[in-house]
Order: sequence, then C-alpha cells, then structure tokens
Amino acid sequence: MKTHPFITVLSGLALLSTGALAQAKLVTGAQTPMPAAEWIDQDTGHRVMRLTPLGGNNNSFYFHNKPFLAAKGSDGDQMVFYHSDAQGKQLRTINLKTRAVQPLTRYFQKMSGEIVAPKRREVFYQTGDSVYATHVDTRKTRLVFVFPQDFRASITTLNADETQLGGAWASDAEKEISRQYPEKKDYFRRIYESKLPRTLFTVSTEGGQLSKLFTDTAWLNHVQFSPTDPKLLMFCHEGPWELVDRIWTIDTKTKAVKLVHKRTMDREIFGHEWFAPDGKTIWFDHQLPRGATFFVTGTNLKTGKEKKYELTRDEWSVHYTISPDQKTFAGDGGYPSSVAHSPNGQWIYLFRPNGDKFKAEKLVNLAKHNYHLEPNVHFSPDGKWLIFRANFEGENQVYAVEIAKAAS
Repeated sequence: MKTHPFITVLSGLALLSTGALAQAKLVTGAQTPMPAAEWIDQDTGHRVMRLTPLGGNNNSFYFHNKPFLAAKGSDGDQMVFYHSDAQGKQLRTINLKTRAVQPLTRYFQKMSGEIVAPKRREVFYQTGDSVYATHVDTRKTRLVFVFPQDFRASITTLNADETQLGGAWASDAEKEISRQYPEKKDYFRRIYESKLPRTLFTVSTEGGQLSKLFTDTAWLNHVQFSPTDPKLLMFCHEGPWELVDRIWTIDTKTKAVKLVHKRTMDREIFGHEWFAPDGKTIWFDHQLPRGATFFVTGTNLKTGKEKKYELTRDEWSVHYTISPDQKTFAGDGGYPSSVAHSPNGQWIYLFRPNGDKFKAEKLVNLAKHNYHLEPNVHFSPDGKWLIFRANFEGENQVYAVEIAKAAS
C-alpha cells in the first residue's frame, strides 16, 4: 500500500515488545512536555509511553467503545483515535507494533461516532446528519446513511455481526436545553426532569435502512450492543443515579425490554455499565449507598445472579473495564471533587479479584492530570498494556502503561 505523505513514525521500542531498554525514572507529568516519550513512573515502577505525537490534541475512545483492529500479516494491531488541531478533527490510526501514525479521514469541524468494525475493517463515524464508513486498509470511504430532517439522531454502537448501527434520538426540545445549558452540571437535571421522548433506533450498515425500536419519556442513553448477540441492545435511563433504575436491555427483533438491576436501598447508585467480552455479563460501577461503599458489580444476563467486588474509596474510578481474558479489571481513578471524594484517587489502577474484593495495583500517578478529561482505560489486545488518555503534558495525548513492572 502506498505510504501516506503525512505518516509519522515515533522513535523507540515497539509497544508490544517484551524487552525494554533502561528508562529514566520520572514523576509522570512533572515536566511539560515530558523529556522523552517513554519513562518509568517514579511512584509505581511501571513503564509509561506516549503513543501519539505532540502537536494538536489526540484522544482515545470512550471506555466501552473498542478501538482496535487485528494485525494483517506481519503488521501490528491497529488502534483508531481522534486527532484535533487548528484545521479541525479527524480519525487516525496507530500501529501498536511500529507506532506508525496515519490519517484515516479528512478533517471535519465536528465528528462523532467512534465505532470500529473489526470484521469489516471499517470505522463508522458521523458528521452533521451524515454517517460514513472508511476502510482502514484502503482508506475508501462510503456514505452509509443520512438522517432525515424529522429524525436527526446520532449513532453510538455497532452490533456483533456488524449489520446494524444503533443509537438514541432526542427531541428538538431536549436539544434546545443542551444548547442553552452546555455544561453538564446545568443540563443534566433539566433534561432528566423534562421527561421528553427519546427513541432507540438501528440503521443497517448496508443500504442504510432506519428502524425505530422503542420510545419512552425516560432519558434513554448510553446505548451499547452486545459483543456476541447481534439482537441484544443495552441502554440506560439517564439522570441522577440515585433516582433511576438505570440499566436495561432490548431485543431488537422481539422488542422485549428487560431491567438488568433493580435498586435495593435508598440512594443506591449504579452506572457506567459495559458488556463483558463474552457478552454473558453486564458490569457496572455500584455504590451502596452513594459515596459510602464501593463495588464493581456484574449481572449474569442468563441467570440474573450478581457478583460484587468491593474496593476502597481511593480506588473508585470514573470508569472501569475488564481484560480480554476476563481475569483482571482496570480503572482510571478519580479526583477529590468526584462522587467518591477520594483524597488520593488520581491513578491508573489494575484490579485483581481476590475473593469478594479487588486487590489494587497503582500503575500511573495522575496527580498532574486534570480529570475534566476522563482517562477512559482500555486493555491492549494482548492484555499486557493499559491505554488511556491524559493531559499532564499540556495537550490531550494517548498513553500506554505496561502492566508488568519494569526491570529495576
């Protein structure tokens, strides 16, 4: 394939290599920018590297949107990410073996969607009312769908057989609330209390057929397809977590709606839900009650049985995730003004189940990171690294930390 003229190759070791040259031990974020693209976190002993090149803001995907595509031939696995600069916003790819970065799309002023189709080797995204798909290997782009004037909505997820995109439509009245009150602290309760209609929908990835699934005056949000069942769509009732039974599923064929977890006490909260890789469990942040005791809980979708892992206040994280082999978890930590009010929670964490609790290991000190940008951790495809975004170098950049400790 012809090399793109904007290709950038970062110097240093391949991300997935097992050997490591001696690295300097540094306080993460102590210098802006850091003196090198790789260092050993002085507080944890783990190797950290910046994956994305300086110059503009680079952001990895939201915690439950998988950004990876498998390697082809001798190439490394690919990760898709967002790049923004004065020209606008575009999607780029990074080869996790060579760390070569290439533009995937042209620049847009606004772009959303962040959906990777690993089987099709396409990336779906949206600008305005139009949904596109770009092939990662050929860079060929096709128009998938244009939302009609009376149903302007946004895609957020792709089903397991990659035939249906999904999302939720919001009314013009709700969009006006968001326009007038752009800060979450101002719009969040207003939208919840407005009880305006929302509609779940799917759009076919070939032919662009729109299907409306379900409408409710609850604030339907956080829409995710199962990674294994093409018909199963998860969504939430958004709003103050202590006031809602949040997590639901819908069968896109039968339209049957089911509650996943029922609140059991006053001020119980749960959310930031995601599917396990095998699709059998939905995991979520769980507090019994809010701000008192902290768990990561999973509900088995077949039996309804739940498994809770307790963690400390400082270990509470904005978002959690689970490894590809489902043996370990990770979290992106929290900040003092977050729901846990953790005085020392600004870390990237690895969690190992130990009975009914998590045994936590700190991987990166994020004391210099501003949590207005949520780190949103992802396990690398081989499970050996955690990938996250941070702003401790001044710009938003994408980083990886090695789960194994660096050689002393």
